[in-house]
Amino acid sequence: MIQAKQELLAALGTVLQGLSQEAVDAGLVAAAPVAAFETPKQASHGDFACTAAMQLSKALKKNPRELATTLIAQLQAQPAFERWVDALEIAGPGFINIRLKPVAKQAVVSEVFAAAERFGHQPRRDTSALVEFVSANPTGPLHVGHARQAALGDSLCQLFATQGWNVSREFYYNDAGVQIGTLARSTQLRAQGVKPGDPVWPTDPENPESKNFYNGDYIQDIADAFLRKETVKADDREFTASGDAEDLDSIRQFAVAFLRHEQDLDLQAFGLRFDNYFLESSLYTGGQVEDAVARMIANGKTYEEGGALWLRSTEYGDDKDRVMRKSDGTYTYFVPDVAYHVNKFKRGFSKCINIQGTDHHGTIARVRGGLQATGVGIPEGFPDYVLHKMVTVMKGGEEVKISKRAGSYVTLRDLIEWTSRDAVRFFLISRKADTEFVFDVDLALKANDENPVFYVQYAHARICSVLRKGVEQGHDAASLAGADLSLLTAPTEYALMLKLADYPRMLASAAQDLAPHDVAFYLRDLAGALHSYYGAERVLGDDPALTRARLALLAATRQVMRNALAVLGVSAPDAMERDSQEQQ
Repeated sequence: MIQAKQELLAALGTVLQGLSQEAVDAGLVAAAPVAAFETPKQASHGDFACTAAMQLSKALKKNPRELATTLIAQLQAQPAFERWVDALEIAGPGFINIRLKPVAKQAVVSEVFAAAERFGHQPRRDTSALVEFVSANPTGPLHVGHARQAALGDSLCQLFATQGWNVSREFYYNDAGVQIGTLARSTQLRAQGVKPGDPVWPTDPENPESKNFYNGDYIQDIADAFLRKETVKADDREFTASGDAEDLDSIRQFAVAFLRHEQDLDLQAFGLRFDNYFLESSLYTGGQVEDAVARMIANGKTYEEGGALWLRSTEYGDDKDRVMRKSDGTYTYFVPDVAYHVNKFKRGFSKCINIQGTDHHGTIARVRGGLQATGVGIPEGFPDYVLHKMVTVMKGGEEVKISKRAGSYVTLRDLIEWTSRDAVRFFLISRKADTEFVFDVDLALKANDENPVFYVQYAHARICSVLRKGVEQGHDAASLAGADLSLLTAPTEYALMLKLADYPRMLASAAQDLAPHDVAFYLRDLAGALHSYYGAERVLGDDPALTRARLALLAATRQVMRNALAVLGVSAPDAMERDSQEQQ
């Protein structure tokens, strides 16, 4: 069916070019409409819909239904439409509904078999994409916000890979600054035997520094390991503690390495590895911050006022100009961000995506403006952003806010330990990033159709069960490859085949729109189509030829489910048990 759709779109493009050429020549339209099909909201209306007649009617000064009649006549003369289309019908104000011949729908089974795990993938490109996500400072465990970033970022990387991009995953963090200083001091106090609640522990509410001391149990773990003179190794560093509670610099380096190691354990539990860890400090030691600032000054994009250096960010759509360098000589936080993205661009990444919380929305205009102000040739709109809203965790009908491990928030590892990696990944990708999400731990543990990840995985396991029984009856993989697909004519079979055929389009659209949640939506729809088909048709029947054809359809569905689940980093189990009260 993929081939059929491509041939039909090419034929439609040819006809549209001919119909609109007069209008293009007269300057009434810039170009012919793009050849495209839509999916009708109701299956009874057809397999594809075309809105080109309504798009062209104004420029050609024709009634859209009249134009649709002309368009249909020309389409019917195209060989591709003769081969693959059963009927063309005008509906409403000028829609053209397209009904495919059975052979066009049935072809998708063979196409899935031929491509296997690469079904839906595009050829390799020469372009590279960099996705930066999680990017947590090493001051504590990864929280549920980082978990959502991890799910979004990893799925987006997988999506780009299906579209032929060379993809790199990057983790950026600050290994210096006020937060790291607070971490070191908090750990030193614990190493000296001081703990939260003691009279000497900083608790003065009027002292800004005391508000930032870290009280979680993990600080004591760091202090104890430091006093034992342990060596800790993270993906990007290794350090051995001096054991001297007065050695604040050693404590700082050890605490950073310890928490980076802990974050690595979180990421490993999530099944995620990064290609590169980028240190904010390297932007200063390498002179990249100073270079970016010097370029902005040389290009006349800054000015001094009140002892501070300002960026003329209003020239780039910001609501007001922004301070770059304060009167004390320190840079505001967006300046190293500008230098960091100049670095990304110079590394050859033509597409960069940052996944951050919605509290970073205000930085977008000033970072993009700063990049333009450097004058290094970075295109407008670079980088792209995916901003996500907060996650609320519910357990036992109540919101969970406290983690013993972290002291004040639920961690990524908490979620995985309470449920599973699959549940965390699927749940956190199952909604648009810019919507708030409630992670219901109790729901994630249910083994029934209320649980969306179970619903999808059970569809895969159900297929595996039927295919195993098919093998027992002599229908192995070799026999399925030669099945007579023309026997697949039931309405639920057509619906399932159309859903399989939509997978490549969905992948391309989700990648273009930076919308990995579309994959989760697709999986739920595909599982629904599978469950409906299984309930309506007897797969293992008395007719061997029909049985082989239906098993072939199930095998193709299993392959596409595996492919889509892999994009989300979710497993595809071969067997599952439902809750006893849900047994059918």
